[in-house]
Amino acid sequence: MSAEQSSSASDRAEAVHSALPSQGLFQGLSWRTSPTPFPLEAKLVRTLEKLGRTLLQFYRALDHLYRQSHQGRAPAWVAQWLDAGKPRSLIDQALSKPFRHSLPKVIRPDILLTEDGFIMSELDSVPGGIGLTAWLNQTYAQLDQDNSIIGGEKAMLEGFSGMFAPKQKVRIVVSEESATYRPEMRWLCEQIDDRDITCENERFDDFKPGEAVYRFFELFDLANVPSASPILRGAMDGSLTLTPPPKSHLEEKSAFALLHNHNLATFWHQHLGGAFFKTMKAHVPYTWMIDPSPMPPQGAIPRLNCTDWHQLKNLSQKERQLIIKVSGFSEKAWGARGVHLGSDLSGEAWSEVVDRAIRGFDQENHILQEYHKPCSVPAQYVDFETGKTVSMNGRVRLCPYYFVHGEGDQARASLKGILATICPDDKKIIHGMSDAILAPCSVA
Repeated sequence: MSAEQSSSASDRAEAVHSALPSQGLFQGLSWRTSPTPFPLEAKLVRTLEKLGRTLLQFYRALDHLYRQSHQGRAPAWVAQWLDAGKPRSLIDQALSKPFRHSLPKVIRPDILLTEDGFIMSELDSVPGGIGLTAWLNQTYAQLDQDNSIIGGEKAMLEGFSGMFAPKQKVRIVVSEESATYRPEMRWLCEQIDDRDITCENERFDDFKPGEAVYRFFELFDLANVPSASPILRGAMDGSLTLTPPPKSHLEEKSAFALLHNHNLATFWHQHLGGAFFKTMKAHVPYTWMIDPSPMPPQGAIPRLNCTDWHQLKNLSQKERQLIIKVSGFSEKAWGARGVHLGSDLSGEAWSEVVDRAIRGFDQENHILQEYHKPCSVPAQYVDFETGKTVSMNGRVRLCPYYFVHGEGDQARASLKGILATICPDDKKIIHGMSDAILAPCSVA
């Protein structure tokens, strides 16, 4: 890179950095600033645009499967897996009539770019990063009037606002557990000018009939969210609109284990559709629930050639291209917490993780997932102390944000922006960190 190009890159990154809101976007967190958006091939962008429809249908089918399991029309173990460790009151709420057709209105998969394409490692319906991605899109789009940013300046804002009825007042309720994201949600509220929208803390209870609530708190944390009770009461009696709905079964990573379970293949073909089922299986890593229920003597765990989960401990480090994760309903189930890559651990540490997962079954369920190594890509950021542009090789996680507008059969999920997180390529687990680059995505 020439001195002139470096200066231009530095100026662009400085302009981005200077545009940060005074209160920041993430409480106490920082990231590396790229002078340019992260480019994606047009073919990949078209694929991601179509993916929203598939994911919405997956949520719809998963919700139907869960209800059928409770009604005795699908295997009982489906509900057993998805209800593990949860209070009966939460289960009853999820099954209640007011929420019968309710699905998440924000859908965000975690997508890892690999040498063979991409894989979807997780699916999040209560995601952070909405305000951040909206700000990144807006800020980078204003540099040189860049029209290649996916979603442009306003799509994230319009996508969020459009989830609610016209003129409806919206309260975004952010818990203390999620307080890191409060600044970005406050910024989001300030930017949306087509409706009355405010960001509230977990103690706010002055809700008025007809208002909508965006739930930015986890269902495992209800005891620490005083406003949860009036919110859920209002949603049950129809005086409040609530999204995402209190359906913890839609927030379990074990949903991917159900997707790959051969016993449910007929169900998925019927309710997800053959093409969507094929798409999901192609991009979701093979996933198992670590369920220690006894198997017949000739039984074996598919693809692992193990007859008992304890045999995972005998795998060599090279064979341990596997990740164990907490499935959900736990403070360890989001971010990089509760995520363990087998090839990155000693034999002793791996054995401890396996034992903990087996012991936790039916209270704090764990999944096992095949690890697909993200490919290494070139990236740049600006070191603000030296003013120099630094090149690095990194591994990329894409977070597309889909917003669902409409209800029932009229619901449509539209892509409004994509956040790229680029970690140094010596990192195996990709997540937001101070030495990661965060950037919006553009069409190359």
